[in-house]
Amino acid sequence: MKKNYILLALTGALALGMTSCSDILDEQARSSYDPTFFSSKQGVEGGLTSLYCDLRNLYGNGYVYSALETGTDEYTYAQSGNGENFTSMDLAEGAPRITSTNCDAGRFWDVFPFINTANGVIENAEKGGMDASMIAEAYFFRAFYYFHLVRNFGGVPLDLGSGELKFNSSPVRTSVRNTVADVYLKCIFPDLEKAVADLPENPRVEGAVTKTVARTYLAKAYLTYAWWLKNPNGVPTYPECERDASQAANYFKKAYDTALTAIKNPGPYALQPTYYDVNVATNDRNSEWLLWADHTDQSDQYNGVGKFAWGNGASPENFTSWFPCCNYTLINVDGVSAVQRDLVPGLGRPWTRIAPVIEVFTKTFADKTNDSRYDGTFTYCFRANWQKASPTADGYRKTITGANGMTINAGPWGDYAADVEGHNYGLGDPVLTFLNEDNPNVDYTGNNAGVSAGVLPGRADYVINPSGITRQLYPAVWKIGPYSKDNLTGYGAGVNSGSVRPYVIAKFSELYFIAAEAQVMGASGDMSARDLINVIRARAGKWRWDNNNGVAKIEDHSAEMVAATPAEITIEYIMQERSREYFGEGHRWYELTRTQTWEKLAGTYHMGGMTFAEHTNALNKRNITKDLYLRPIPQGQLDGMEMAKDEKALYQNPAYRD
Repeated sequence: MKKNYILLALTGALALGMTSCSDILDEQARSSYDPTFFSSKQGVEGGLTSLYCDLRNLYGNGYVYSALETGTDEYTYAQSGNGENFTSMDLAEGAPRITSTNCDAGRFWDVFPFINTANGVIENAEKGGMDASMIAEAYFFRAFYYFHLVRNFGGVPLDLGSGELKFNSSPVRTSVRNTVADVYLKCIFPDLEKAVADLPENPRVEGAVTKTVARTYLAKAYLTYAWWLKNPNGVPTYPECERDASQAANYFKKAYDTALTAIKNPGPYALQPTYYDVNVATNDRNSEWLLWADHTDQSDQYNGVGKFAWGNGASPENFTSWFPCCNYTLINVDGVSAVQRDLVPGLGRPWTRIAPVIEVFTKTFADKTNDSRYDGTFTYCFRANWQKASPTADGYRKTITGANGMTINAGPWGDYAADVEGHNYGLGDPVLTFLNEDNPNVDYTGNNAGVSAGVLPGRADYVINPSGITRQLYPAVWKIGPYSKDNLTGYGAGVNSGSVRPYVIAKFSELYFIAAEAQVMGASGDMSARDLINVIRARAGKWRWDNNNGVAKIEDHSAEMVAATPAEITIEYIMQERSREYFGEGHRWYELTRTQTWEKLAGTYHMGGMTFAEHTNALNKRNITKDLYLRPIPQGQLDGMEMAKDEKALYQNPAYRD
């Protein structure tokens, strides 16, 4: 049996126990389990715990991440991401088309074993003596995974071989796809509604789902279904079915009401005081995080993989941060590799697979003075850290000569075990800085710093204008970067391993965006879209730390942020705010396709060339057509099905049939 068959005799997941510890999920590895496993309390509880572990197979996988970011108004392919699977997902002119064999979104098809596990837990919960609140967790996850499937592929099968929403124990190589409406009305909505009713307000263990988590996904599902019903731009669905646009208003209202209920009844969740606090590594698993795929540097077992083993770029590692990280290690000044691989956010392993488009810096994050989210999202100042290689060696250089013959200092010498604000403070002066705004005086003449950077009078660091980023050199994403205290006396044993930080999946702040979007689409209630968005924007104006300069910054620009919010909130404005709040967190393709703004917002972008020296950017066009709003069913699934050729052809989404 192949992993990507829908219908499996065994779930192929990890079966995990829950009895040895009261405050964490006790993960005891098991390669597979048969139907009899669910006949015991340990088995049912183990199946439930595996649903949390399964999150690591999606979240933290760089290819899944790329599938949800490449080809959007946030990311395009980078210099080392010019292979078929990246350029095709970018819909680049002249690139191969997306097919059933090169689409990384096909990895979402592999969630069917997780769904079958949820079915097994739900059906056998009574045997295990499981109470309603724990069964509700399985209902949540079944809806959660079907929600991923329906947004990627359209209608998908609810019957895995033993009947709709039933646990299947025998391999079946035929399948019938349900419609999008079926998936929402028969599974996603009733499962999430039951989860809301039965889940507790407080998690039974750290990271377990609660009423607020379920309400967030229910509100998002209502919102997504409302757009699907309304279908303002005539995007096709498959399998074909009727859509009653007159019902859309009802679901926009449900989305608004559900989100507002969660905001007013948050349980243990709350917004963090600053945007920086949401994402700084030393504050992981904070009150704003609703759901995450967990990793840790405290245990190989609970990390899901050897925590400091050389990373292989495969699940269950968290290797997402490698993809948008440019190869900063090529920065060479005065004969010194001035910025070396380090296990700190914004650095880590540089794979250079996807790159942010220039509009991210010139439009999305245009306000870099009042809005803290640019500084709290990117590493745009690469600082000296060469001295960490051997800080006490005789003759080791403490300074190098940078731009304009000026001195660049190494970081603190000797012992730098102080861990401040999630950084190792063995960092020295700026070596390469991406400027906040274009400066016409930047001189790119020469191979400065080994990466053809520019020079400005009076500055020791080398610089690049926002309009001069290339597919090889661009700001890195700080907020999802790796971190471990293992690096306190050097670069860290795990600098080439997967990140041991958890991957955040959902945040409490999104409830404000869901409600605001629903209100713009006609829902009414206590808070207007502007009221809701301004809660987030006011928080974004509060600074307590200058991330790229590594110094305290106690400033409050909330008033300026609120004053700059337009009187009339549009969907396009909400999409801009979503990108400022959640840039590079693996949500963007879902947001663009839900609102049917994909072509409008991402159809063109500007980008420099493939090499360091190509700072003159060009307009790039994408061929985003309505039939691409659905992803292809993976070819491995079709090959494994014992169905007639014409039946297989009809099973595939129309844009990807031979």
